[in-house]
Amino acid sequence: MTDCTWGDICTLDYGKALRGCAEEPSDEHRFRVFGTNGPIGWSSQSLSDGPGVIVGRKGAYRGIHYSPEPFFVIDTAYYVRPKSDKLDLRWAYYKLLTFDMDRIDVGAAIPTTSRSAFYFVPVSIPPRKTQVAVAATLSAYDELMENNRRRMELLEESARLLYREWFVRLRFPGHEHARIANNLPEGWERKPLSALCASIDYGYTASAEQEEVGPKFLRITDIVPDFIDWPAVPHCPIEYDRLEKFRLREGDIVIARTGATVGYAKRMHKRHPDAVFASYLVRLRLKPEADNLMVGVFVESEDFKSYVQSRVGGAAQPNANARVLAGAEILVPPPRIQRDFREFVEPLIDQREVLQWQNQKLRAARDLLLPRLMSGEIIV
Repeated sequence: MTDCTWGDICTLDYGKALRGCAEEPSDEHRFRVFGTNGPIGWSSQSLSDGPGVIVGRKGAYRGIHYSPEPFFVIDTAYYVRPKSDKLDLRWAYYKLLTFDMDRIDVGAAIPTTSRSAFYFVPVSIPPRKTQVAVAATLSAYDELMENNRRRMELLEESARLLYREWFVRLRFPGHEHARIANNLPEGWERKPLSALCASIDYGYTASAEQEEVGPKFLRITDIVPDFIDWPAVPHCPIEYDRLEKFRLREGDIVIARTGATVGYAKRMHKRHPDAVFASYLVRLRLKPEADNLMVGVFVESEDFKSYVQSRVGGAAQPNANARVLAGAEILVPPPRIQRDFREFVEPLIDQREVLQWQNQKLRAARDLLLPRLMSGEIIV
């Protein structure tokens, strides 16, 4: 091991301002764009050749991210530039994951990573050959998780496409013979979500005290796809009588009602642990006659999110109340069509949750190895 500082082996280069970026990749927009919280879109130009390590510069959550390909970094983040070939960037990424970036905050109103303080942080680096071996061991876990994530996206897309085919284009089984009345197939109705709900509730305001017992505490970040990590959910204090009305069960739908993630929603699956939902979430508990899986696919869609976000305007801190969230209209088919849809889609959703569970186990195994490999406790 060679003892030095991060400033001895690399620099943190500033990202650049970027006017808009594409939400999806294309032949023109083929470079990943990173901000302080990770990937935010795609650009027609790159700022750095890959691979690269991105370090969050501004914001409450300043993450560490890795790009194997050329990438662009906006001005809320830095990217690492090695001073020599003695530093393997993949190893640097994993090493930085073990460091608390909050320790080098400049103390401004908006949390900001101090570049000068970062340069004085001590680090012990092994020979490059060892760095490459350590990074290869850890990246094997990340590659498996990435493959699972892509499979999850395909499963989710399949469910959304089927929903759109049946309930937007109205090409459901037997549609050729359906009688049309008021521009809808006979027996179909357009209803607000509120009409399908047995109850609509705001969540629990947790105390500062957290314990390692009791139900999990479900936050906004636990329903946003890029952040979902169920084992990381902290526990609520053990107050079962008080918490009972906030407990989630299979089929419940929770929707974020505030912040940048307003409109994000999640249907509770049978694999999800016992949990209590936070005050900045709204729970929809559906009536028995409304299929929660069909409604779940609807509320997890971009259409629903866009509906909610269009009604909160461009406020600095968007906030949607329960009336707005439950006001979205959904096309409700007869029970038979709902049952048929569930028969097709439930296996896709079940498989998605299995892959999510596998990723949780892979991440836990990687995080257990990470500090031991970095410290040299385990030799590769």
